[in-house]
This record gives sequence, structure tokens and C-alpha cells, in this order.
Amino acid sequence: MAKTATRRRKTSSRSKAQGGSAIPWAIIGVLAVGGIAVYDNWKSVKPMLASARTSAPALTHPTSVARTEPQRDAGPKQTASIASTSRVVPPASVPVPAKSPAAAEKAVPVSLSPAETQSAKAAFGYCGQGEHINCVADGGTFWYKGEKIVIADIVSPAIDTARCDGERKAGFAAKLRLLTLLNAGSFAMNAAGQPGKAGSPRVVSRDGRSIGTQLIGEGLARKPGSGAWCA
Repeated sequence: MAKTATRRRKTSSRSKAQGGSAIPWAIIGVLAVGGIAVYDNWKSVKPMLASARTSAPALTHPTSVARTEPQRDAGPKQTASIASTSRVVPPASVPVPAKSPAAAEKAVPVSLSPAETQSAKAAFGYCGQGEHINCVADGGTFWYKGEKIVIADIVSPAIDTARCDGERKAGFAAKLRLLTLLNAGSFAMNAAGQPGKAGSPRVVSRDGRSIGTQLIGEGLARKPGSGAWCA
């Protein structure tokens, strides 16, 4: 009995081993036959494979969902200072050519008859190298509105043609005094002869008092024909 059971076990084990080793060969045979069949019918199988590929739904990759994190408190916002902003520079204004100053009107000398009196008033200065309008040349000569006036009732000390230092010093003093008297206010002028190269002779007065007589009384002028200034 024991020997019979042992034989049965060996027989079953062999059959199992033969059956297990036969399965792979069977699969290989099926694949070989299928490959030959596909090769022989490749022209008809190829369109079927192409249609199967196109009809198959495309695989979509899963989209990654972005995780939003809560914003952290970054503290108070910093605002740019007003000084950092660029200041708008207005466009340069269009230069306007300056108007040329109007030329000063030349004064027309007024010829007076001995009976006429001319009232005059101006701001006088010392005569220089420019045009003489209202200026003082020396203690007895000045220009009024462009006309050369010679004080007729005095002889004033010379400055440029002085014969001595005393006359020159007296000439500067008389010039300064005449400038002060003429700028003190309005004055009157009366003709005392015909105009010539030396100028228009006038008797100059203020409030009825001759300015020439006032200069003589102050020692800054002399009466006509009284002699030279230098001894």
C-alpha cells in the first residue's frame, strides 16, 4: 500500500512538471502564429491600428493646483516722499527781444528877447564827454535842454585854462556851488545878448535875486572886467 501511494505521488508530480513546462511553449507558439498572421495581413491591419490611435482619448496630465498661502503682515506700507518725485520743469519761456530805448529828443534852443523871461527847472549833473543836456561845465557855464547858457553878469574862475592853482581851486568851488543852486528849484532866465560861440548869455535869477550876484558875494565869481584871478 505504501509503495502504491509513493508511485502515485511521483506520477502526479511528473505530470505537474510536464504540464507546467508545456504552458510557456504554448504561449510562444500562439505569439509566433499571431505574428505571422499580422505580417501576412499587414496592409489591412495598419489602417485599423491608425484609427485606433486617433480615436483613443489623449492622456491629460494632471494640473497642479497652486496652493495659495495667506499673506503675512508685512508691516506698514512705505510711501515715497514728495521730495523724491521729479519736479516738472516748465518749458523755457520764448525770449522776447527788448525794445530799443527811444532816442532822447534833442532840445531846441529857445531864443529870448530881452523882455522875455524863461522859467526853467531840471536835475543837473556835471558835464562829461557825452552829449550835454542838463549839466554844469564850470562856475559860469551850464547846459539846459541842450542849449549852452553863459551867466552874463559874472566872470567865473577857469578850471582847464587856469593860470594858477588859486584860480583852479576857486573854479572847482564855483562849479560845485552853481550845481547846488541850479538844483535847488525852478529859476528864471532873461536874455542878455545874442547867442554866439561861447553860448547864449542869460541873467539867471531865483525869486528876483540874481544867482550871478550871489556867486560874487560868496567870492566865487567876479564882475565882468574886474581883472585876472592870479596876481
